[in-house]
Amino acid sequence: MKLAWLDRDTPFPALDQALTEPDGLLAVGGDLGIDRLTAAYERGIFPWFSPGEPILWWSPDPRMVLQCAQFAPGRALRKRLRQIARQPDTARAAHIEVRVDTAFAQVMAACAAPRTGQPGTWISPTMQQAYRQWHQAGATHSVETWIDGELAGGLYGVSLGGMFFGESMFTRATDASKIALAYLVTFLMRHGVTWIDCQQQTSHLASLGAAPVSRTRFAEHLLAARNLPCPPWLAGRLTPEGEIVPIVPAPESQ
Repeated sequence: MKLAWLDRDTPFPALDQALTEPDGLLAVGGDLGIDRLTAAYERGIFPWFSPGEPILWWSPDPRMVLQCAQFAPGRALRKRLRQIARQPDTARAAHIEVRVDTAFAQVMAACAAPRTGQPGTWISPTMQQAYRQWHQAGATHSVETWIDGELAGGLYGVSLGGMFFGESMFTRATDASKIALAYLVTFLMRHGVTWIDCQQQTSHLASLGAAPVSRTRFAEHLLAARNLPCPPWLAGRLTPEGEIVPIVPAPESQ
């Protein structure tokens, strides 16, 4: 099967044109403009490439998905989430606050930072710039765990209609990224979003309830979900009940 090369105005090929090996490589080239990215994600396609390579577009089969109702936090995380919900401001433990869209660029940069056992990152400066622009346009979002006023972990992803595409997570403190994910799940379920796309299969995601689905099933779900209303994203504090409370900026000094 011949791999599709994209020029500026070349549309994506059908998903069934993706190569089996490597896992779901569909096309090469194009750009990372908002129109191209939107067209990709609306079809279940995402970019993933290393610095110095042309843009590679993927649609793996099977696809790792976290169905929100199947989210399965471990016992220790469930206990910590209950503690956060009951005692968010106690002096007995570090004050933990989950926020949305207050540090998107910082979250992307943290996800791109070197990690033990990994030679590099796919979240290149070019990718960061593209997704920051998409964030300004309202499609990409960050969920952040703050401990004592410091960014301790979080995740970012793409929100299109009734679908959320998880891109990457990072943590600087125990369970910080998992706390952000737990709050995201609650927020999405509150607003009728039932699936989080996790793209690639990993044991970490599987331990939290994610499981592979066929590309066909994923595409069918996405076709229906992308036309649903998008959740009401805004910058603010995310409550345990999945409500965003806007953060009121401090008054400027006269």
